[in-house]
Amino acid sequence: MPVTVSYPGLYIEELPSSAHTITPAPTSITVFVGYTHPFQGEVAQNGVDWGKPIQIFNFTEYERAFGGLYRSPILRSDVADAVYQFFLNGGTNAYVVGLQPTYYTTATPPAAIKVVDAASGALGGIKFTAKHLTDASNKVSITIRNFSQTTAANDTADILISYGSRIETYRGVITKSGAPAANADADFIGNRLASSAIVAIDPAAGGAYAGAYTAASPAAPLQLDLGDMPVPVVAYTTFRTQDFLDVFKDDNPLDKVDIFNLLVIPGVSDSGIWNTALHFCERKLAFYVMDPPPDATADGMGINLAQIKEVVNDPSMPRFSPNGALYFPYLRTSDPLSNATLLQPPSGFVAGIYARTDTRRGVWKAPAGLETSIVNTTGVVEEGRMTDMRQGVLNPLGVNVLRSFAGSGTVVWGARTVGVNAALEQWRYVPVRRTALFIEQTLLRNLGWVVFEPNDEPLWTAIRISVEGFMLSLFRQAAFQGATPSQAFRVQCDATTTTTTDIDNGIVNIVVAFRPLKPAEFVVIKIAQIAGQVQ
Repeated sequence: MPVTVSYPGLYIEELPSSAHTITPAPTSITVFVGYTHPFQGEVAQNGVDWGKPIQIFNFTEYERAFGGLYRSPILRSDVADAVYQFFLNGGTNAYVVGLQPTYYTTATPPAAIKVVDAASGALGGIKFTAKHLTDASNKVSITIRNFSQTTAANDTADILISYGSRIETYRGVITKSGAPAANADADFIGNRLASSAIVAIDPAAGGAYAGAYTAASPAAPLQLDLGDMPVPVVAYTTFRTQDFLDVFKDDNPLDKVDIFNLLVIPGVSDSGIWNTALHFCERKLAFYVMDPPPDATADGMGINLAQIKEVVNDPSMPRFSPNGALYFPYLRTSDPLSNATLLQPPSGFVAGIYARTDTRRGVWKAPAGLETSIVNTTGVVEEGRMTDMRQGVLNPLGVNVLRSFAGSGTVVWGARTVGVNAALEQWRYVPVRRTALFIEQTLLRNLGWVVFEPNDEPLWTAIRISVEGFMLSLFRQAAFQGATPSQAFRVQCDATTTTTTDIDNGIVNIVVAFRPLKPAEFVVIKIAQIAGQVQ
């Protein structure tokens, strides 16, 4: 503030700086969307709605929040495995949007879908019903032990309920009541287990439980397992396109996430979901890592199998968005639950490669090449093996191939976006598009101080100083083409970009141009023979 002078001498006045430091935006925060474990760990316990993005920083946090890995012939979900591979391959920061599994027969109209009572059982007059999908490998286990007779009319016991990694323990539960008035007791089984996220109790808390559990055999715990599914009369379905489309609607929880950079929908190749997700990424300045259909092959050999070239040539295939890249084929890996071979979509692996490359080299480096060795895979699926000639057909179509090379393992061998339309030629390459998105997100997050400042030369100068400082820092990291800053980028904000009419309308225009680094996709080696030598 101004100094008030009163005596002859020297005064010090500290002036505010017009420079504003620009902090780079993150580049590899990844969102995973899809069906998670039917029992959502702490999420279900705490009553958090399905569809809410939960931030995690390692796979242990995923296990705690979503129940961990899950194998079931009823519910096919690649989310847990994709998150697992993401962190193994270099990812460090993610959001998971868990969708509630639907479970119904094809004879049931979608409007009637609800959480299924997958299996139920009764012991001594008390009926337990599982609230989640169960099968022979994923059962709800109920153990009732430590029986005691507190009064002549009432019996108590400890009840342990488990499902996957989740365990609920209830001690001192009244399991038998000789007097109807005791049914209102807070420790009565219908009241204590009403909050269970794993099972439901029938009859209601006010019902009669005479003859339920007695102290006749106090040393013998009672065991009940819920989970053996009956043979379905018609096919079961656990996938709905609308479940995914709802995630990308305006003002839904994911739309309110401040910033994310990558989107992964593991194992989903539905064209409607593809297009909706790409449009969402355009609005959020994010990038979609896409999976091919699981039955797509390199050569089209096999009954009812589609060649990947036919898939991408389908009219429904996205062609007009540079904010996505398609990777092919599926990868083979070892199941950490059984050591059996699993076939998994590539998106989780590749998103981890993106994060690793961003950390080591920068977002301007193509996430491809021999240094992108994929961790925790034994190679591509047999029907996805690629030759140079076949990749030469796929490359112009925007299909990025995963290939295995001797001494390098399985690597990402392509860096093109799906924006193969001629009008989007400038965004042909993944690193070029992601660099632009990185700069856009950074400037949007750091230039908020400009709003409502006087729109004149002092403001324009301050903007130029701030943005030029940021762009210069990128130039020094070799993020642009050009030997000098003037050749690599340009920042313009003055009377030539902001006219008098703009000023009257409250508009200030900032032009930021840069020369992106494009990957050396085709390396040509020219060899000449010298016929003679001049002395």
